[in-house]
Amino acid sequence: MKLTTIGDDVMALRTAYANLPSGVTAVCAEIDGELVGMAASSFTAVSLDPPLVSVCAMNGSRTWRRLQDTPRLGVSVLAADQGTLCRTLGAKEGDRFAGVETVVTSDGAVLVQGAGVWLECEIHSLFPGGDHVIVLLRVLGLDVDTERDPLVHHAGNFRGLVSRTPPRV
Repeated sequence: MKLTTIGDDVMALRTAYANLPSGVTAVCAEIDGELVGMAASSFTAVSLDPPLVSVCAMNGSRTWRRLQDTPRLGVSVLAADQGTLCRTLGAKEGDRFAGVETVVTSDGAVLVQGAGVWLECEIHSLFPGGDHVIVLLRVLGLDVDTERDPLVHHAGNFRGLVSRTPPRV
């Protein structure tokens, strides 16, 4: 092992971060009748009491600037077969919701059908985090489909989890 000094080598850091597997979420809301959303892989559970999760958004994100003032956000933890959908939600141009089935809650949170976990949230607090903002979300409602395996982002690719336990016969 030979550690690289970060200094100006942002690519080494980017490569290291890309090798940290993470779940993938869709963070979405309805704003003035329009579905607005983004894909985020920097998602984590934070607290049970109060119920909090976090997601990070790039400081320059036009989508986040629109979402940050909504009363409710839908967070959908995407399933293993939703990699293409995730790329669509993360696109810079075009209709991010083309072919995406959604449910809009009465408070405007948008949830993606076929995900494994759905959370209706409100923004609890925001913290500066370098070139991102760390968004702490309070969970107000949820649903879980335990039969859906999660989508995992690793090394620039989407993957599913592979069970290491042999199937029961």
